[in-house]
Amino acid sequence: MHIPAKLCRYFGALATGKIVLWCYLIWYLSTAAHHFDPSPAIWLNSLGISAFIGVALVLSIGGKISAGTDKWQIFRLFLMPFCVSSFSALIKGRGFILIIPAAPGELAVSIGLCACFIALVLRLRRAGTGVTAG
Repeated sequence: MHIPAKLCRYFGALATGKIVLWCYLIWYLSTAAHHFDPSPAIWLNSLGISAFIGVALVLSIGGKISAGTDKWQIFRLFLMPFCVSSFSALIKGRGFILIIPAAPGELAVSIGLCACFIALVLRLRRAGTGVTAG
Protein backbone atom coordinates (compact mmCIF):
# COMPACT_ATOMS: atom_id res chain seq x y z
CA MET A 1 0.00 0.00 0.00
CA HIS A 2 1.37 3.39 -0.99
CA ILE A 3 0.92 6.22 1.51
CA PRO A 4 1.32 9.76 0.08
CA ALA A 5 4.50 11.52 1.24
CA LYS A 6 2.58 14.31 2.97
CA LEU A 7 0.69 11.77 5.12
CA CYS A 8 3.92 9.92 5.87
CA ARG A 9 5.49 13.16 7.11
CA TYR A 10 2.39 13.99 9.17
CA PHE A 11 2.10 10.59 10.85
CA GLY A 12 5.86 10.23 11.24
CA ALA A 13 6.00 13.50 13.18
CA LEU A 14 3.02 12.92 15.49
CA ALA A 15 3.54 13.88 19.10
CA THR A 16 2.51 11.30 21.70
CA GLY A 17 -0.64 13.22 22.61
CA LYS A 18 -1.82 13.25 19.00
CA ILE A 19 -1.12 9.52 18.69
CA VAL A 20 -3.42 9.00 21.67
CA LEU A 21 -6.10 11.17 20.05
CA TRP A 22 -5.85 9.17 16.82
CA CYS A 23 -6.24 5.95 18.85
CA TYR A 24 -9.34 7.43 20.49
CA LEU A 25 -10.76 8.07 17.03
CA ILE A 26 -9.85 4.56 15.86
CA TRP A 27 -11.52 3.07 18.95
CA TYR A 28 -14.63 5.19 18.34
CA LEU A 29 -14.84 4.24 14.66
CA SER A 30 -14.37 0.55 15.46
CA THR A 31 -17.14 0.69 18.06
CA ALA A 32 -19.41 2.69 15.77
CA ALA A 33 -18.87 0.14 13.00
CA HIS A 34 -19.71 -2.76 15.34
CA HIS A 35 -22.82 -1.10 16.82
CA PHE A 36 -24.00 1.28 14.11
CA ASP A 37 -27.61 2.39 14.48
CA PRO A 38 -29.15 4.34 11.59
CA SER A 39 -31.68 6.01 13.90
CA PRO A 40 -31.65 9.73 13.08
CA ALA A 41 -32.37 10.56 16.73
CA ILE A 42 -28.94 9.32 17.86
CA TRP A 43 -27.06 11.34 15.26
CA LEU A 44 -29.19 14.51 15.52
CA ASN A 45 -28.91 14.50 19.32
CA SER A 46 -25.17 14.02 19.02
CA LEU A 47 -24.93 16.93 16.57
CA GLY A 48 -26.92 19.13 18.95
CA ILE A 49 -24.73 18.21 21.91
CA SER A 50 -21.66 18.75 19.74
CA ALA A 51 -22.77 22.25 18.78
CA PHE A 52 -23.71 23.20 22.34
CA ILE A 53 -20.58 21.81 24.04
CA GLY A 54 -18.31 22.78 21.12
CA VAL A 55 -19.28 26.45 21.49
CA ALA A 56 -18.65 26.21 25.24
CA LEU A 57 -15.21 24.69 24.61
CA VAL A 58 -14.34 27.44 22.10
CA LEU A 59 -15.38 30.01 24.71
CA SER A 60 -13.24 28.22 27.30
CA ILE A 61 -10.11 28.74 25.17
CA GLY A 62 -10.74 32.44 24.79
CA GLY A 63 -13.61 32.46 22.32
CA LYS A 64 -11.65 34.13 19.54
CA ILE A 65 -11.29 32.40 16.23
CA SER A 66 -9.01 34.33 13.92
CA ALA A 67 -7.01 33.63 10.77
CA GLY A 68 -4.18 32.23 12.91
CA THR A 69 -6.40 29.83 14.86
CA ASP A 70 -5.64 26.15 14.37
CA LYS A 71 -8.70 24.99 12.41
CA TRP A 72 -8.07 21.36 13.33
CA GLN A 73 -8.13 22.24 17.03
CA ILE A 74 -11.49 23.96 16.60
CA PHE A 75 -12.78 20.97 14.62
CA ARG A 76 -11.70 18.63 17.46
CA LEU A 77 -13.51 20.80 20.01
CA PHE A 78 -16.74 20.01 18.16
CA LEU A 79 -15.89 16.45 17.10
CA MET A 80 -15.12 15.17 20.60
CA PRO A 81 -18.56 15.91 22.11
CA PHE A 82 -20.17 14.36 19.00
CA CYS A 83 -18.11 11.20 19.41
CA VAL A 84 -18.73 10.97 23.16
CA SER A 85 -22.49 11.41 22.89
CA SER A 86 -22.93 9.04 19.93
CA PHE A 87 -20.58 6.47 21.51
CA SER A 88 -22.64 6.56 24.68
CA ALA A 89 -25.88 6.08 22.74
CA LEU A 90 -24.47 3.26 20.63
CA ILE A 91 -23.13 1.19 23.54
CA LYS A 92 -26.07 1.68 25.92
CA GLY A 93 -27.29 -1.67 27.18
CA ARG A 94 -24.63 -3.68 25.31
CA GLY A 95 -22.59 -4.88 28.28
CA PHE A 96 -19.68 -2.45 28.01
CA ILE A 97 -17.52 -1.85 31.06
CA LEU A 98 -16.48 1.79 30.75
CA ILE A 99 -15.35 1.76 27.10
CA ILE A 100 -14.46 -1.95 26.97
CA PRO A 101 -16.82 -4.10 24.89
CA ALA A 102 -18.14 -7.36 26.33
CA ALA A 103 -17.40 -9.23 23.09
CA PRO A 104 -13.77 -10.46 23.03
CA GLY A 105 -13.64 -10.32 19.22
CA GLU A 106 -14.71 -6.70 19.16
CA LEU A 107 -12.16 -5.84 21.83
CA ALA A 108 -9.45 -7.60 19.81
CA VAL A 109 -10.36 -5.62 16.69
CA SER A 110 -10.25 -2.28 18.52
CA ILE A 111 -6.95 -3.04 20.24
CA GLY A 112 -5.51 -4.50 17.05
CA LEU A 113 -6.39 -1.43 14.99
CA CYS A 114 -4.81 0.88 17.56
CA ALA A 115 -1.70 -1.32 17.76
CA CYS A 116 -1.37 -1.33 13.95
CA PHE A 117 -1.67 2.45 13.88
CA ILE A 118 1.01 2.86 16.56
CA ALA A 119 3.27 0.40 14.72
CA LEU A 120 2.80 2.41 11.51
CA VAL A 121 3.70 5.67 13.25
CA LEU A 122 6.80 4.11 14.80
CA ARG A 123 7.84 2.64 11.46
CA LEU A 124 7.44 6.03 9.78
CA ARG A 125 9.52 7.63 12.55
CA ARG A 126 12.29 5.09 12.10
CA ALA A 127 12.19 5.66 8.35
CA GLY A 128 12.78 9.36 9.03
CA THR A 129 9.64 10.56 7.25
CA GLY A 130 8.77 12.98 10.01
CA VAL A 131 10.50 15.06 12.63
CA THR A 132 9.15 13.83 15.94
CA ALA A 133 7.77 16.53 18.18
CA GLY A 134 7.52 16.10 21.96
